[in-house]
Amino acid sequence: MDDTLNVTYLTFGGHVDVDRYRYVYFVIMFTIYILIICSNSVIVYLIWVHPNLHEPMYIFIAALLINSVLFSTTIYPKLLIDFLSDKQIITYQACLVQFHMFYSLGGSEFLLLAAMAYDRYVSICKPLQYPTIMSKTTVKIFLVSAWLLPACQLVLPTAMSAKEKLCRFILNGVFCNNTIYKLQCVISQARFVRDMVILLNVALVPVLFILFTYTRIFVISYRSSKEVRKKAAQTCLPHLIVLINFSCLCAYDVIVVGLEADFPKTFRLIMTLQMILYHPLFNPIMYGLKMKEIHKHLKRLFFPAKIK
Repeated sequence: MDDTLNVTYLTFGGHVDVDRYRYVYFVIMFTIYILIICSNSVIVYLIWVHPNLHEPMYIFIAALLINSVLFSTTIYPKLLIDFLSDKQIITYQACLVQFHMFYSLGGSEFLLLAAMAYDRYVSICKPLQYPTIMSKTTVKIFLVSAWLLPACQLVLPTAMSAKEKLCRFILNGVFCNNTIYKLQCVISQARFVRDMVILLNVALVPVLFILFTYTRIFVISYRSSKEVRKKAAQTCLPHLIVLINFSCLCAYDVIVVGLEADFPKTFRLIMTLQMILYHPLFNPIMYGLKMKEIHKHLKRLFFPAKIK
């Protein structure tokens, strides 16, 4: 802590052999970051330029991919700087900003997936009412809500954390997540209850809504024609796979810190990096390969000579 400037510095203690492998880490993570930006941006570009993709389902996919880029940008620039630095430090104020953005955009992911689930439910189960229900206004409300609600709910815990006294200054990780609570001298019961309410609002309720919605879709599809079942499988399975993948990574983030599990540092690093490395690349691959219309435009973009 720098008393002369009244600035509190935290040290990231989750790095493994960063002095020895700093350039290897940097090259690998920089390459992945560029791949994340490019792969997500390509699909967003295709949705933007092709009128037949200007439908609610594809607009939500584009929003989800933009969210992935923002989510990665919250972590990667600072992480890359740390790899090349002698000391892996951050001010407490900057750490709280990263903490807020990390969980705000994570919450947005769940809400966007919930909006996509509702869109699929209306499309498959109420096709005649689809244009009326999923209007442009409805889509705009869903998008704004998905980004604003988590951000607003996380303002209070972030502001309260800024006032808390710290008894430790070494963060057990490589970026600022909920491990910052372990630095505080006192963890109140009120804070625990408040965080559980936020977790319920931005993660658990959307997940339960998504599972309920897709259960209804598959039940109705099973009773319908083969064409309806095929449509349900093609459009719903990618969303479910993305949901399961992201939910498992988020569960690790919440449970490990809550249980204060004493895992080896290397294991912690690998699991922590899964969320910022694997998932943002998984989304464009899943939607690019599994969504028929997007896959068709991707082939035309990269292999125009082979498309008649």
